[in-house]
Amino acid sequence: MVNVLDHGLLYGDGVFEGMRFRHGRVFRLDSMLARLFRSAAAIGLRPPLSRDKMAQAVEELISAYTVSTGRAAGYIRLVVTRGVGKLGIDPGSCFQAGIYMIAGELTMVGEKVRAEGASLITASTRKPGPASLDPRIKSLNYLTNIMARMEAAAAGADEAVMLNPAGYVAEGTAQNIFAARAGVLITPPPSDGALEGITRGAVLEVARELGIEAFERRLALYDLYTADEIFLTGTGAGLIPILRVDGRDTIIPPPGPIFLSVSAAYEELVDRETMAEAARNGSKAAAVLKL
Repeated sequence: MVNVLDHGLLYGDGVFEGMRFRHGRVFRLDSMLARLFRSAAAIGLRPPLSRDKMAQAVEELISAYTVSTGRAAGYIRLVVTRGVGKLGIDPGSCFQAGIYMIAGELTMVGEKVRAEGASLITASTRKPGPASLDPRIKSLNYLTNIMARMEAAAAGADEAVMLNPAGYVAEGTAQNIFAARAGVLITPPPSDGALEGITRGAVLEVARELGIEAFERRLALYDLYTADEIFLTGTGAGLIPILRVDGRDTIIPPPGPIFLSVSAAYEELVDRETMAEAARNGSKAAAVLKL
């Protein structure tokens, strides 16, 4: 149960991570927890567990989920709240941070959209700038993202592009965004409102390994309107090709060659790392049993 006086519920005072696990292991769990603890430090929140204990709790949750469902793949939401306190936004009455984890399934888009490409609109709701709330903080305050997603639904689109206060592209409502033109792959920097996504980082990594020039750079809507390819990335979303933005089709119909190459390399990377981690964990367990 969640206490009705938990400030995470009352005021969105807390941080979270979304994690995908495959073969019973979270992809880049260390990076996920490092970002969680950075977000917590940035808002002056001390998690109730150490990183090692939290990693152990995540592994125990995956084991329980796998036993109960028979599935070794899924999604985890890990939430750290300010904790239970008095009514009012002052966190001084919250003496113990709260934590909870949820394991389940998460589907961001249907298979038809994933195969043929998603449609985007530009949301009128802007992404807060770093002067308001640094985008590197993965907090529980998602109301602007929700409102942008509602705009997309009302317009009959699959997703929305969020701009920062200066009018430059920040991200999707729950994903990072990439644009490709003339064989070059570009994504907005965190200074323009983009989250430092783990999937985003992995995509930049595999793209460069494939010999694709890939880097952070400021993007305007013009860059999306004239892109050869566009795609979204995120832990929950995976990689989603984009068909059109504000009624303008991409130059290359999705899925384009860069998307296909990067997507295949990303999936192979996730499989390789999670399988290796599962094998290491199995070896450790076998060693303990032997002892």
